[in-house]
Amino acid sequence: MRYQSLQVVVALSLGSAALALHDQQFCISTGETCVRPLDVTNSNNGNLYSHSFGSKPEQWKFDEGPSENATGNLIFDTVHSLLQHWPNTRYRNGHNIVPGVIPTGTLLYHGTSRNKIPSEPDWTATDPEHSILFARGNGDGWHLTLAATRPLKVLYFDGSSAAKVSEGTMDTQDIIAWGEVQPDRARDERSRIKDLCTWGKEFGIDGFARMEMDFEVMLCDFTAGVEVVSFLHVRFSLKDGNLHLPRLLSPPLLDFDGIRTFEVLHSGSWHNRYPGDSRIVLDLTGLISLYDTALAPSLIPVRAGLERWDHRVLGISPEDVSQVKGKLTEVISRSDAVGSGIDWKTLMHVIVDRYADRFELMQYLLNFTSSDSQELLQRAKLVQAQLRVMLTPYLLDDTVVPSAGVPGLHPSQWASPMFRLCATTHTSVVIQQIPLMTPSERLLLKAVEDTTREICRVTTNMWAVGVMSGLDAVFPVEPNGERNAAQIMNDWRQDTQKLMSWLDWSVWIKCRPACGPEEMCYLPTWPTNYPRPRHPRPPPRDPRNTTDAPAEAHHPVDRVGHPPEGVAIADALVFVGTPTEEWRKPQPKCIRRISPYGF
Repeated sequence: MRYQSLQVVVALSLGSAALALHDQQFCISTGETCVRPLDVTNSNNGNLYSHSFGSKPEQWKFDEGPSENATGNLIFDTVHSLLQHWPNTRYRNGHNIVPGVIPTGTLLYHGTSRNKIPSEPDWTATDPEHSILFARGNGDGWHLTLAATRPLKVLYFDGSSAAKVSEGTMDTQDIIAWGEVQPDRARDERSRIKDLCTWGKEFGIDGFARMEMDFEVMLCDFTAGVEVVSFLHVRFSLKDGNLHLPRLLSPPLLDFDGIRTFEVLHSGSWHNRYPGDSRIVLDLTGLISLYDTALAPSLIPVRAGLERWDHRVLGISPEDVSQVKGKLTEVISRSDAVGSGIDWKTLMHVIVDRYADRFELMQYLLNFTSSDSQELLQRAKLVQAQLRVMLTPYLLDDTVVPSAGVPGLHPSQWASPMFRLCATTHTSVVIQQIPLMTPSERLLLKAVEDTTREICRVTTNMWAVGVMSGLDAVFPVEPNGERNAAQIMNDWRQDTQKLMSWLDWSVWIKCRPACGPEEMCYLPTWPTNYPRPRHPRPPPRDPRNTTDAPAEAHHPVDRVGHPPEGVAIADALVFVGTPTEEWRKPQPKCIRRISPYGF
């Protein structure tokens, strides 16, 4: 009898309004494809994304997790991480190309050894600490400050897209500049910037935003859309031949290269977390993701079995490259504003904010062992309370908890109304805007739905297990049989770890214990921590390239500078063995903010 009541409650809790909406149809666009708001189909380049988030109970099964090749979590995380230094240092190989603008009045900086403003495409920094590194000379150099006089149209490549290595950081740029990934040209920066600017000229693109130790903009024309604020001859270190060194200056205080290198890392850290570098404003209605399995299906088998660190675009088919470039051309050729008006960036951040700290607390509470069964029971009740806190907005007052499992149904199936409410609340109104959404927005919607569904599937099931085990103070039941708190805790621990690994949010990556006041938490990055070559790089061959590294190999910019045209990585770097695991899988560590430095 109790379960019959439960069936009635479940049916009522689905909501007549939601069921009514489910039966209505409308068209996504001017074509023939029509969709139901709660069971929609997302069309992208002729391919279909299934949004099976309807109200039917059978659609909310607790034993159906994401498919093996699902990328919704990866799209969600990479989009939420756009323009943030920390996550794009952790996962260097970018998969997104996003149009954007640099607003009027924004400052850009360029360092050089000569008193001459570039007359061809060249590199600018968003922070002066970065550009000062290239103002090279005998303790002095020239530093140019520019201001945008109109919105500058840019394309942003995510990841550590200015890290000049052959391991995948340059892949998305390669397919735009050259139509294919060319790992042997990872350091061919002069050709890259010229070819990208030549390609982008047709579409009015002013530059390309990238990231290494800090963010930079490959500026195509130093006379278009920018104005000189200042061009100064600056002093940044002790000049050679100075015979009047202060007696109190010990060697650590003379570490001018160390302080300049650290301050670039320091300025990059200002943009570690949300919202990232806000001086570049991205248009997510035009986002291109190489994790979009409809746009680049050839990458599905390429990624199969690989850890996320090793995902890259190398291996993409010529057909998919053509499709990517075609979609990008369409996006950057738009003259009028399009889209639904939904703030996708904020929506994703709200979801991360809502769950990130709570999952971290759950992980802490579950990292507990004891031989005392009462201690374990009390800890399990604390975990149950946190699960209930997360789900409180969705816990229906008329919920009926069955006294025992029902044959043929998942033991937690009685909680499917809460699962559905939790998973769809953030998007239940958003989906009404589907007719106005661009294909990029529909991809974002699918990523949000996939992510919230898995979060809610796991957490609701954990909560339901706790309720059925008699651990919940708000939904008290008498457990059926002996309660095994140790087993429940172990299952919860595994569920939480698996979910957090699937979400893989970089907000959880931090220095533990926290760094001291003279330290900064840091992820190994290029070029500071890149495995050293056996031989130093040759001196620059192109005298016009004022950002080439000078011959003196001790200078910090030797490893940062943009290499001369035509120098392949095989010529520039000869490795001793393969890159270390510390490089491949960056882990946070504390580094000193003051001399003596160590990276």
